Amino acid sequence: MSSEQEKKAPWSNPRIIREILEEARTVAVVGISDNPTRPSFGVARFLIESGYRVIGVNPKIQDVLGTECYPSLSEVPETIDVVDVFRNSDALDPLIDEVIKLRIPYLWLQEGVVNQNAAERAIEAGIKVVMDHCMAKEISRRR
Repeated sequence: MSSEQEKKAPWSNPRIIREILEEARTVAVVGISDNPTRPSFGVARFLIESGYRVIGVNPKIQDVLGTECYPSLSEVPETIDVVDVFRNSDALDPLIDEVIKLRIPYLWLQEGVVNQNAAERAIEAGIKVVMDHCMAKEISRRR
């Protein structure tokens, strides 16, 4: 990707994708489900199997895949490296506010989660963003 392309779509920057996958160890999966047929469950399981520490964020469930879930990012009692989002694109603004407030360095919006204004707001706050990519697929590509 040329630097001009990176400026137009900074949330698809392969360097940022690589950086997140190599540097981040603790992933908060927002919108995680305890239903094994849901993509968030499968991606979270894959992340765990790939050596990442996964923290679930969903106010409707207590635990999933052997890890405790929290109602919000603000209630997670440990440092989060990256937030992996499985939420409706229109519901991102409060989440972006929370990521900015908590100074979480990376935000990953899964495939189909696209909100350019939210991504730009996060980038303006110094957060590195990946949007409309699957974290599990990106890890698999690098193996």
